[in-house]
This record gives sequence, C-alpha cells and structure tokens, in this order.
Amino acid sequence: MSTTVGTKDEGLAAILEGHEGGGRRKRRTLWLAIAGLALLLLAGVCAARSGRGSSAARFRTEEATRGDLVVKVTATGKLQPLNKVDVGSEVSGLVESVFVDDNDYVKKGQVLARLDISKLQDSVVNGRATLTSAEAVVLQAKATRQESEANLARLRQVAELSGGKVPSKTELDTAEATLARAIANQAVADAAVRQCRATLSSAETNLSKASIRSPIDGVVLSRSVEPGQTVAASFQVATLFTLAEDLRQMELEVDVAEADVGQVREGQLATFSVDAYSNRKYEARIRRVSYGSQTTSGVVTYKAVLTVSNDDLTLRPGMTATAEITTIEHKDILLVPNAAVRFTPPAAAAPPQQGGIVSRLLPRPPRFATRAKSSNGKNGKTGTGEVYVLKDGTPAAVPVTIGPSNGRLTEVTSEELSAGTPVITEAVGGAVS
Repeated sequence: MSTTVGTKDEGLAAILEGHEGGGRRKRRTLWLAIAGLALLLLAGVCAARSGRGSSAARFRTEEATRGDLVVKVTATGKLQPLNKVDVGSEVSGLVESVFVDDNDYVKKGQVLARLDISKLQDSVVNGRATLTSAEAVVLQAKATRQESEANLARLRQVAELSGGKVPSKTELDTAEATLARAIANQAVADAAVRQCRATLSSAETNLSKASIRSPIDGVVLSRSVEPGQTVAASFQVATLFTLAEDLRQMELEVDVAEADVGQVREGQLATFSVDAYSNRKYEARIRRVSYGSQTTSGVVTYKAVLTVSNDDLTLRPGMTATAEITTIEHKDILLVPNAAVRFTPPAAAAPPQQGGIVSRLLPRPPRFATRAKSSNGKNGKTGTGEVYVLKDGTPAAVPVTIGPSNGRLTEVTSEELSAGTPVITEAVGGAVS
C-alpha cells in the first residue's frame, strides 16, 4: 500500500517540474523577441538621424572658360591618283617586246609594248590588193558605160536623120536599158572600192595598234605582261599596264559615317596620317561629298573625296589614311564642361513618412527631380538649356543657349554666365552632420 502512494507522488513531482521548465523556455523566447524589437527600433532611430544629417548634398564644380572650340569628324580611306588609266590591247597577238617596267615615267604616245605584226602586215597587203582589184573593176564599169552612152547616141542620131524610120523603137529601148545597167554597174564598182578602202584602213589601224602606246604623261604603277605572252582581245580588254597621270596631286577617298555626314561639306579642311609616316600630318581639302550611300556589314557610309598635295612623293596609291575633318572652328567663346550641361540637381528632401513604425523603418528609394535637357551641340545643333551654379550652397539654374560640342566642352551663350564662374558638374554625396 505504501509503495503505490510513493509512486503517485513521484509522478506528480515530475509533471510539476515539466510545467516549470516549459514556462522558463517561453519566458526566455519572449525576452529574446523584445530584445530584437528594441534593436530594430534603435537602428531605425539611427538611420533617421543619419538621413537628416546627410540631407545637405555636396557638389563638384568646374569653372566656365573662354577659348577656342574645334569640332572634328574622323574617317578612314585610301589614297588614289587623280587620274589612273588601265592600258590594254585592242588587237590580239603575241607580245614581242615590252619596253617599260614599274615606276618608269612615260610620255604620251610612248610605245610601252609591241605585238608580233606578221599577220597584221599580211592583212594590210591583202587589203591593198583587194582595193587595186576593185579600182580596176571601176575602170571596166566606166568603159562599159561610155560604150553604152556612145551606142545610144549613135542610134538616136540615125533615127533623127531617117525621120524615125530606123532604128526601130525596140532597138532604142534596148540601148537605153544597156546604158542604165552600165551606170548601175559603175555605182556598184565605186561602192566596192569604198568598202575595200575601209577594210584596208582597218588593217592599217590594227597594224598601228600593235604598238601599245601610253595615253598620258605619267608613271607606270603596275605591269602585267611579259614578252611571249599571248594577248586575246575580247569584249573585256585585259589590262597590261596601269598608269597614274601625276602622283604630285592625289585624292583621298574616305568613308564618312551616317551620323557625321551632315557636318561634312565641300571646301572644309582636313588633316590625315598614314602608317608609313605616323608622326607626320598631311593637309587636304574636301572636293566632293557623295549623295549615294554604301552599306558594309550593315553600316551605312558616304564617300568623301579630298584633294591632296604630294610634292615630295612620299604618299603612294593604295595607302590607308585616317583623316580628321574640321567641321566647326569657333574662336574666343564661352565654354563649359559637357557634364555641366547634362547635370540635374537632386530634388528637395522628401516629407516625413506617415504610417506605423514598420513603414518608417523600411527604406525608400531616393527621389530626384526630373527636367528635360536640351541636347548639346554634338552635331553642330543649338538649343536652349540650363547650367547650375551654387548660390548660398544651393544649386541655382542659369539659362543658356547651347552651341556645338567637341565631346568634352560645349559652347554656351548667356548674359548671366561669364568666364571663371564655377558651374556644377555632379553631386558627390551628403555632408555628415
């Protein structure tokens, strides 16, 4: 009986002890939650104070200056002679001799090469013989015509003396027809003579063209023929020599980008360099800007032709050149950095947030003022806009007229802005209170 009572007391004690342990765990969890909430509140207060202390922004400034503005457009291309001529052969034959080589200077009419003329001479001899035969036929036709005219005149005289009795009308008609045929035969013979003369002239011309001559005064750029080579004249004449008229005057053909072609005009000055003389600048002037476009790998460009002086003959056809075309050149103007034209100040501090503790603790993205900026004059365009200066530590807008830009500085005009005035280029953060 006592054993049963002891067992019940021990079970009751165990239950009471378990309840006390569970209560302690719950209280510990509650205290941890209260401590975490307190830490969050403390962090929110610190963040709010930090935000109030950093509300005053700092700004970086640069002074407006007076100076010169030069805007340039870059384009690449190749050098070419002003007049380049490809010389070929109009007749077929075997090349007998070649008299010039690359870089040789030649005069107009000078023989560059000569073909074998054996067959061409035979054609001339044959043409002359044919012409002689045709001329003999003409003499025969003339004699026949004279005979027919004399016979017809005799018959008419007899008819007149006989009072029309003799000869008969048939005989007179036959004599008149014979004379007409003689006249026609003479005309045919005359035409054959003219044809033979034309054939002979062509043969003589081909004989003269067997000597390939220079059409211009210039220099031989390339030679692509050797003695013993056969030349076959066809619809497309093979190029035997390439000549340049005068390498002291050349042209540079460059490809101007679609975005820049509106700035490029005839008469503008340019400088360019070539890889062979990378430290030297050559001068050029735009002679023509093509209206027709060309597309390469999806990029649209327009060809511009520049005239180049090459008195020292350092430039050679085919050299790749990089040109800088001066499109705008303004002297003694007011300039500000491009960043000043693009700068927009941040908005004023946002009003206190409404709501509960959690909404106040959650961060919100910063708010900035929005303002439509006029584009700067990168492409030579102008417009109105604003730059900002500091007045009592606060950005103040100054209206300006925006001119062209060279990519770093922009021309501006304003009655309220002068050289030496600091203009804001960017905001660099808040000041610590």
